[in-house]
Amino acid sequence: MNLPSMLPGDPSELRLRIVYTDDLNDLPQNDTLERWDVEILHEEAEVGTMTFYKVHLDRGANAYRTLEEASEELDETAQALLDPHTGNLTEDASTWLPYVGSALLVMDRVTLDEQWRGRGLGAILATEAIHRLMAGCRGIACSPGVTDVSSDRLRSQAEFDRVTAKIARGWERIGFRLFQSNVFLLSPTSLELEEQREAMRGQLAELGAVWRHTHAHHTSP
Repeated sequence: MNLPSMLPGDPSELRLRIVYTDDLNDLPQNDTLERWDVEILHEEAEVGTMTFYKVHLDRGANAYRTLEEASEELDETAQALLDPHTGNLTEDASTWLPYVGSALLVMDRVTLDEQWRGRGLGAILATEAIHRLMAGCRGIACSPGVTDVSSDRLRSQAEFDRVTAKIARGWERIGFRLFQSNVFLLSPTSLELEEQREAMRGQLAELGAVWRHTHAHHTSP
């Protein structure tokens, strides 16, 4: 049972460290695609990571081609959202997104150490990272899936599909909606995103209170 008291530490003490490394290379692709790495920390120990990409559609190289060459996952996003000739959003994608920015934020990977999973912390922490990174973006995209397939329980296709669907529901909770194939899309102006951020902060505080109450009880004389 995934009780908050079974977590290895107080979840309200989790912290994010967001890092962008600029290698000062003047290639056009580097003006188009920025990688942002997020460390999930508890008492300065890393307990998970997130990877985001900010895609600038109005500068540098053709964004479609840049994503196509970067990775299979980013290529999937490009095929769903971008015009291969212009590198801009397709007409269909544009109709989904109010014009509030010129970039695209791609949530590429969210990973938590196994002992921290199962309490919705991935969605809570990703929502906070999105709020820090979405400035200047017109849309936020993700392709829900399992990044850690080492667990024995994921070797059955049925269990793999169940876990993948659960992950998708977590992203839908904060406002992502299926756009095409396995690519989900969210507008930074979404009221649902703002409302869920507040609700998730409350959920995190509650998880922390339960953890502290249980461990204070166990450690009292």
